[in-house]
Amino acid sequence: MANNDHFVALSECHFMNPQTLSEINYYPNVQRWWDSVDGVMRAWAGRDLTSEEAEWPAPVAEELIKYMDEAAVDVCFCLREGMMDISGQTVAFSTNGFMMQQIEPYPERMYLECMVGPILRRGVDNAIWELEHMVKECNAKLCKVYQPEDLGALDDKRMWPFYEKACELDVALTVHTGMSYVVPQPSSHTHPDTLDKVLLDFPELKMIAYHMAWPHTEELIGLAGKHQNLYISMSGIVGWYERSPYRGYHALGTAMQWIDPSKIVMGLDLPFDDTKRVVDWVRNLEMPDELRKNYGYDDITEDIKAGILGKNLAKLAKIDTKKRV
Repeated sequence: MANNDHFVALSECHFMNPQTLSEINYYPNVQRWWDSVDGVMRAWAGRDLTSEEAEWPAPVAEELIKYMDEAAVDVCFCLREGMMDISGQTVAFSTNGFMMQQIEPYPERMYLECMVGPILRRGVDNAIWELEHMVKECNAKLCKVYQPEDLGALDDKRMWPFYEKACELDVALTVHTGMSYVVPQPSSHTHPDTLDKVLLDFPELKMIAYHMAWPHTEELIGLAGKHQNLYISMSGIVGWYERSPYRGYHALGTAMQWIDPSKIVMGLDLPFDDTKRVVDWVRNLEMPDELRKNYGYDDITEDIKAGILGKNLAKLAKIDTKKRV
């Protein structure tokens, strides 16, 4: 039986503005984007969200809260979807303003994970202004950096003033790492190696690397062992780990050989009706005896699970860990 006593916090819960999506549907890259989403969702969720028969919850707050309650998830960090390149830089799928309107009815359950990019495309000064405004005036607890849609990689030196401001504000950055899953965006901007130069110059900067940087997971783990403030997140890919658990056992087992388990966090980045499936997988995690024997992996204790499920992320986001559900 899953242990529902642990505090649970999920980052990277994407909302999209239905009105905006309906307005840009005629752009050629919209269908190309959805077709590429199908690829990652086949692995992570085991289904095709692009077919006419596909059913999945609307990506808005009133839907997410239902599945949070079903899965006994206490809090989530809600994130807009950018993808301005899909419409030729015309409009984002959703905005920080839309996100704040969405989460307002759910205080202490839904927090803002802002995104102020594409940072280089819009101008670093503009991004810095909005980051400071989001943190100081709008109670943003995290900030996402999504470099696949930008003009340069994470270690592009033009990003340095933005990282300096994040350090000044003491806000943790959540970062897409690994391959870019959608077109027309390149994967070269988010290889985990691009984190190395950033963290050498900004050792105090807290970064949470999403998706375990697949398919470069072991490189990310090595970097997290090297850099004190680099954390790794199972956001999205946890859906794949639940569907093929030995893949997850090896990833987590290897990670815990290199880093303290307090540096591993959860995330969602999945259709909202997958929430209970992936949260219960972590609640029930046990390292198989054969892998402990043959690979030397440590057991996954209740304390480790409590950290992964929510306590580690709550510390980074500076929120309390009282149970909400």
